Amino acid sequence: MGKKLEEMTRRELWQIFPIQLTEHRACWAQWYREEAQRLRGLLSGQPVREMHHIGSTAVEGIWAKPIVDILVELEPGSDMEAAAQAAVSGGYRIMNREPGRISLNLGYTEQGYAERVFHLHLRYAGDCDEVYFRNLLQKAPELAQEYEELKLSLWKQYEHDRDAYTEGKTAFITRFTQLAKLGRDAAQSGAQIGQA
Repeated sequence: MGKKLEEMTRRELWQIFPIQLTEHRACWAQWYREEAQRLRGLLSGQPVREMHHIGSTAVEGIWAKPIVDILVELEPGSDMEAAAQAAVSGGYRIMNREPGRISLNLGYTEQGYAERVFHLHLRYAGDCDEVYFRNLLQKAPELAQEYEELKLSLWKQYEHDRDAYTEGKTAFITRFTQLAKLGRDAAQSGAQIGQA
């Protein structure tokens, strides 16, 4: 009898769930819509303000991990743990907790990835940097292409080290998220690429 996911170390999990990148798939938008509808039912008693499709699967034309990321903004001061437990009742597993944030997933099995995999990010309203970054990539195809190239350069090197893969993208994401939050338009942000 093999270990359950909860019993595995990070390294063991990374072996079962390596970084995989694939060309953009049109079905990801539909998967988001279907899962968002299901989540609205699961979270119907929770004070949800906004729900967003984030991450690279929300940016047409670029390679991405085939994992649909969903960010749910809750009303400030509400019971985030109650929202997390509502998601757990629908099959999600809690991955990580930190102040004001809970991350969950769906579609991870002892045999590997399911056909559809989701990451759910519970946050309080306003804690949504990923939305700024997504919006910028959607408006600036050249910048989205540069982000894709960065991810592809990291992929095989860190296929079994999700933390290192994520760290390799952090400076890029932080820089352009800050530009987006400052209200710069996509053309200005794209023009900044070569000036760093």
